[in-house]
Amino acid sequence: MRRLLTNAEVATLLLLSSAAFAQNPQPASREVPESQKDQPFDPHDLSGIWWGHAVRGAGFSLSAAPPPMTAWAVQRHDAAKPGLGPRGKPLGNDPMMICDPMGFPRILFWNNYPYEIVQLPNRMIMFFDWFYTYRTIWTDGRPLPADPDPRWYGYSVGKWDGNVFVVQSNGFDDRTWLDADGHPHSEDMRLEERYRRTDHNTIELVMTLTDPTAYTKPWVSEKFTFKLADARIEMREDVCVPSVEAKYKDTIREPAGGATGVKK
Repeated sequence: MRRLLTNAEVATLLLLSSAAFAQNPQPASREVPESQKDQPFDPHDLSGIWWGHAVRGAGFSLSAAPPPMTAWAVQRHDAAKPGLGPRGKPLGNDPMMICDPMGFPRILFWNNYPYEIVQLPNRMIMFFDWFYTYRTIWTDGRPLPADPDPRWYGYSVGKWDGNVFVVQSNGFDDRTWLDADGHPHSEDMRLEERYRRTDHNTIELVMTLTDPTAYTKPWVSEKFTFKLADARIEMREDVCVPSVEAKYKDTIREPAGGATGVKK
């Protein structure tokens, strides 16, 4: 039997979702105090948990005005039906809505969820709260592979250029979106990230995306800022569970999109 959800039932589901996210309480202030920004720090140490600061969350884009797309990219972009952001519709086809990996750099900015950097002698690891996943950046001097097998988060190597940590990446799986608007990329995409710790509390990042299959010129980002987390902040296990996502689709997203009923 199929029936519509009542407003009360939808409200209950939303409250239950909020309760689930709140099961691991966090401090009221998620960032270290601004007064600590003048503390000593090592500019070559990016370790810690970091929050996106003044990032547009679900509506993130590398810039307000992306470069012109090629005909290939226009076709892919037109086929994308976002469930969030300025083009969003409840019945979208965003890959994340079936728990496909978000890809990079999109996951770095997702809805201001934190990420953690761990530095090891031969690699740097970025752990992401959202989707509970990680990315490895090799720092042992190896070159980028010429033709790597595509990966959801690419293949990355990094090195220091003065006080700037420069990451070069390739080998991205083209099934991921760059942002919530559905901007595509191809497997030819190359990404450069430049991280600079400007004080005890702050990391700045500028990215350059080069993908001649999808864009007519490189896509240079604005300057993004990340703030060091309060020491009491812990990374959570925010796993995307297909069965939970399917329930959300049936009980909330499809009714909001005008579906005639939901499965009982």
